Amino acid sequence: MSGRTIIVIVISFLLVPFGAKADATERNSTLQIYLPREASVEDEVVKLGRVGIIRGAESLVAKADEITLGRFSLPGQELIVDRQTILSRLAGSQMPTSQVSLTGAEKVTVRRQQRTISGADLVKQATSFLRKIPVYASVVQFEPVQMPPDLIIPHEYKDIKFGLGFIGNNTSNRARVKITVVTDGKEAGMRQVSFRLKYDCRSAVTLTELDAGSVICPENVKIVKVLSDRPEQAGWKPPYGLVTRGKLAPNTVVGLDKVVTPPAEAVVKRNQNVVILIETPGLLITATGQAMQKGHVGEYIKVRNVDSRRVILAKVNADGTVRPAL
Repeated sequence: MSGRTIIVIVISFLLVPFGAKADATERNSTLQIYLPREASVEDEVVKLGRVGIIRGAESLVAKADEITLGRFSLPGQELIVDRQTILSRLAGSQMPTSQVSLTGAEKVTVRRQQRTISGADLVKQATSFLRKIPVYASVVQFEPVQMPPDLIIPHEYKDIKFGLGFIGNNTSNRARVKITVVTDGKEAGMRQVSFRLKYDCRSAVTLTELDAGSVICPENVKIVKVLSDRPEQAGWKPPYGLVTRGKLAPNTVVGLDKVVTPPAEAVVKRNQNVVILIETPGLLITATGQAMQKGHVGEYIKVRNVDSRRVILAKVNADGTVRPAL
């Protein structure tokens, strides 16, 4: 082997380790931090090691991991951390920013890992609670007046329980429920759910157009079930035999405001012969009279005495007799 060859080998042996050692030293003195666009953490305090991916010397990485970037104060809160904030926190921890290399996103949206109890779930809880109360047994539909806001529970809470209570209400078509959420034995939040109550009620609906004075009967109305804000009246029955107040179009609900009780037939008709009863203590006298007008039970009408031709005012009895007014 020539002398020239030996010199080349020695130089190569010396130069290669020196370059590799220089590169390794540079990498170990530089903190490389990759930032994602979004990150989720379990803890209330947000630390850099939970947000970014950090590479570098072990001592620098360990120190950077524990740098605090912020704290969550409200359920569902988001923290926005940008590169300038991170560099500022590193500088505050005596870490020269010249040794920091930031890559990835310009800012990170940080959310806390949490459990969300949706408004729909709260409504289900409240509805199930109301269905167990006997007074609401006839309710067929609980309609929430407004969907309650979601309830955010921090991730670390495992044991979640619901406490439900009835809030008194003076109206028959409203109900309110208070829901308390308890996590690990502590109250985590409260919501109220208000409901409109719907009942199945029977109604009579016209099948055809009815003129004023028409008598309601199975031939001109049908009985259907409808949802109502009020419970069905006790003792409800079809309005058969009642008379319409005015003209009704087809498919009209026949409420009590649209019908009247038909007038009772007159017990005494005009020009009809009637018995006049004259009663005194121990004595009953009868006479024949002629009704000068028709009369219902309890009404006073004019009656002419057939024998004396005298016209008197008499009260109509249920059996068709009349008794002179005092």
